[in-house]
Amino acid sequence: MTNPHDIVIRPIVTEQSMADMADRKYTFVVQKGANKTEIKKAVEKIFGVDVEKVNTLNYDGKVKRMGRSIGKTASYKKAVVKLTADSKEIEFFQGM
Repeated sequence: MTNPHDIVIRPIVTEQSMADMADRKYTFVVQKGANKTEIKKAVEKIFGVDVEKVNTLNYDGKVKRMGRSIGKTASYKKAVVKLTADSKEIEFFQGM
């Protein structure tokens, strides 16, 4: 069994993700190899909430240039977690 903190890496704080919090949706960057059930169990264990649904999105890194040198931004996986109606809120986001 992997540590749930290894699966959920960090929250995503953008205008859209903050607006989704009114609908009980929270957005996280997650481990690339994690599936929806692993993400659901990890969020429930870390924050002590009930998860209704998990949507995942894979992002590929973009090619970027700095003068002559060419590099690539990191690819990552994003998860949008919807909580059940009777679940408590995630306190981590309340001060924002």
